[in-house]
Amino acid sequence: MSKMKQTILITGGSSGIGLAIAKKFIENNYNVVVTGRNLDKLEKVKYDLPSIHIEQSDVCNEDDVKKLVLKMEQNFGGIDILFNNAGIMNLIDAGSEDNQLNKQFTEIEINFHAPIRMLHYFLPQLKKSKNAVVVNVSSGLAYVPFAQAPTYSGTKAALHFWTMGIRPQLKPHNIKVVELLPPVVDTPIFDGIDVKEDDNLKPMPPEKLANLFWKDFINGREEIAPGLSKQLKLMSRLAPKFIFKQLNKQPIPSKRT
Repeated sequence: MSKMKQTILITGGSSGIGLAIAKKFIENNYNVVVTGRNLDKLEKVKYDLPSIHIEQSDVCNEDDVKKLVLKMEQNFGGIDILFNNAGIMNLIDAGSEDNQLNKQFTEIEINFHAPIRMLHYFLPQLKKSKNAVVVNVSSGLAYVPFAQAPTYSGTKAALHFWTMGIRPQLKPHNIKVVELLPPVVDTPIFDGIDVKEDDNLKPMPPEKLANLFWKDFINGREEIAPGLSKQLKLMSRLAPKFIFKQLNKQPIPSKRT
């Protein structure tokens, strides 16, 4: 296939942030490929957006990722943008013996190990692109942890620092590294979030996040922290104890996912 357009691959792109971002890139004339584990969801996305490309693939499955690399090479001549968006969040009470370890380890696998795996296998394609970009979706909770989701907060902090670490390493290969740190977004991942009404954690619509991301992305920003995330970044430096207490008035979830 001729590479007239740039190609972006978005993991976890069948809903929420990933889908909103996909629509933004479609509007701007990119070849957009979204992946996910649920084929029914992907096929619905394809029905609603005929120009989008879908691939059923599990970011935690090494064989799936290798097959995906081959398909991107065969169908598009490789990708230009790797958008690591797939993620999950569980509410955890670390003081309870009833916690399911497998859920927490799966969270680490999807949120942190998977972006490392995706970059590793797609690196040859990115090196061939003249406009290569890696976008990692972490969270405003990388700046200030949310106690009800300690594993999630830990993985996003790890992803944040990994992103910062690889940025100067990939620069000599002309691969730009961008980090998107969303606030609480109105997506299924935050449906079970357990906060008091006065905690000022009103979810941002995914479409608004996508618009804010696009504005900063085309302007060349490398760290994009919209809405509350920008405040968390500032307060984590100026008054870390204060902002931690404000965010964690209710540290133990009344219900767990």
